[in-house]
Amino acid sequence: MVDIHDYDIQCIEQEILWKYEDIRFDYSDYDCLLSLRKDMINKRVLAHQEEILPDIIAFNDALTEALREMYDRAHRIWDSIKDNVDFGEEPEVTAKCFLSYDYPKLHPIQGADRQKLWYALCDAEWNCLYADGVTLPTLKLSGFNNSFDSLIGMDCPPSNWNEGLDQKLTRDLHLTSAFHHLFDHTKFAITDFIYVREFETEINVESNKTIKL
Repeated sequence: MVDIHDYDIQCIEQEILWKYEDIRFDYSDYDCLLSLRKDMINKRVLAHQEEILPDIIAFNDALTEALREMYDRAHRIWDSIKDNVDFGEEPEVTAKCFLSYDYPKLHPIQGADRQKLWYALCDAEWNCLYADGVTLPTLKLSGFNNSFDSLIGMDCPPSNWNEGLDQKLTRDLHLTSAFHHLFDHTKFAITDFIYVREFETEINVESNKTIKL
């Protein structure tokens, strides 16, 4: 296993934990810490991608399944309300998927401070492009709705969002746009999320008022 918890990274993580608990610090101060940590971990890990390839595949499969369940559930809700609303209400169903609220049990690094670090990494004030979850854009159902393949970026060639990874090693993986969003846009290091196998979903119905389901 590539060393992703050496002294330098431990120091950065301790600084993150300290500042996360101290309300005196402005959230804007944290962006550089998360970015530095991500870059340091990814540089080590991506030099040995073959070691994490099985977890990349397993995560992408689990994420795709979670998004399919969210998509189907959102459509069931939409189908149940679209013909039973008053004229002019224009209801909208919004669905978001998040990584599990619990620190990944499969992660090779475990410890008493890991859950607290996970809260910091998942905090939308710190990790702002994760505010709406793993997909970009958010799934919204109203008058016209896109396909599931469109949601996960599989509706246009090449159907593999493997930018930034070894192109030869990952050429047949069909990585989704949600994987790419987490890997490229958010402040998660790749080893933060590839060990996740459980997810949380939020589905909201909005008309004249918002109802959280």
